[in-house]
Amino acid sequence: MTIASTAQPDLTVSGQPVTSSLKDVRALSRKMVGHFIENVAPCRTLPGEAINGDITTITRTCLELAVSMLDGSDIPEKTQQLRVGAEGWAREGIPIDTIHHAVHEGFKLGFDLILADATAADFDSLKSVGRRLLEILDIITSTVSHAYVRELRAVVGEHHTAAHTLTSALLGGHATSTMARECGIEIAASYSVLAVSIPPHPEEADARLDGKVVARRKLRRVQAELAKRCGDGALSLLSVDGGTILLPTGLVSGEALDHLIEQLSRSAQVPIAATLVDAVTARVPAATDQAHELLDMVQRLRCVRGLYRFDDLALEYQLTRPGPGLERLRTILSPLDEHPDLFETLQRHISNNLNRQRTARALHVHTNTVDYRLKRIGQLTGFDPSEAAGLWYLRAALVARSYQQPGDPGASRRTVTATRPS
Repeated sequence: MTIASTAQPDLTVSGQPVTSSLKDVRALSRKMVGHFIENVAPCRTLPGEAINGDITTITRTCLELAVSMLDGSDIPEKTQQLRVGAEGWAREGIPIDTIHHAVHEGFKLGFDLILADATAADFDSLKSVGRRLLEILDIITSTVSHAYVRELRAVVGEHHTAAHTLTSALLGGHATSTMARECGIEIAASYSVLAVSIPPHPEEADARLDGKVVARRKLRRVQAELAKRCGDGALSLLSVDGGTILLPTGLVSGEALDHLIEQLSRSAQVPIAATLVDAVTARVPAATDQAHELLDMVQRLRCVRGLYRFDDLALEYQLTRPGPGLERLRTILSPLDEHPDLFETLQRHISNNLNRQRTARALHVHTNTVDYRLKRIGQLTGFDPSEAAGLWYLRAALVARSYQQPGDPGASRRTVTATRPS
């Protein structure tokens, strides 16, 4: 893409318009982004989607603006694009100093291109070029800074908005009709309470990237998808790790709820797990506690991603209640304490819904090895996983063992622990 100015250029270098070396903005913007990654240290910590998306787009926008202004004209819509870009960076937590470093590096690179063909005879012209570049830099810097700070204030203020206030009140059990009127949001008669776990994005662990920026971008995508699918009806308190979503009964129901979680996972680019408990408004606090208990269970049992209703986990939930039955079930798997490969195989096999091929792939072994290990588990525990009764007891034992604390007698070091998302 090249820029063809309709204005009469008033700045020249070596008899050519000063912008001659800047016209191919598409190629030049790619070169500049590569330069940022190589020479601006903070840029190297940004996730790839930010570099290849927003940063590249805004770099091209800045170039187009600079070229038009150097030629004596202006493109108002380009400054508007800068505002929108800066607002997005503020929401995603991209540091403002990283943005300013990139802008100034871009100007230095552009100025070097302008100077490449200059001679001593261009001295007076280059003074004018320098002044014009400073004017352009001032416009870009002030536009970005103003939009960034304004949006940052709005983001901070979101925690005190009406929706957040009412959501907190509903979860705490002290929402009133008066509060609802003041917030301008109607309280539903009942809600679908979703406890949601959002695992870390793989790039959050990449030492070359800023993990906090990656996590905030992930959360922003989830919130945007939730708003797209549910509109203003959805109330949520979410962090980068997960949280709680309240959906008025009937807003999204049946298979559409499963599809919603799939869409949120796709947007987050991570496998989201969620549990659902329906409740009348007065019981939302209790339902929230129960939903998060179920979510904790899903995580401990390493269930695959997706939506789990209370009916799906009623048996497992009951098995975790304290009592002699729970204590007895915990001892069933004690013979596997010295055989971590067998314990892992049983856990994987059950979480994979008894699919031998999937279990073998997960463990990087042959299906015959899975068969051998399952047979060995039966010999050690006395419960054959190939029979319905034996499998039932082994699954129940896994549930019981998953709630055995590390300090308890005979606790397995392989117990999977989990924390409730805040």
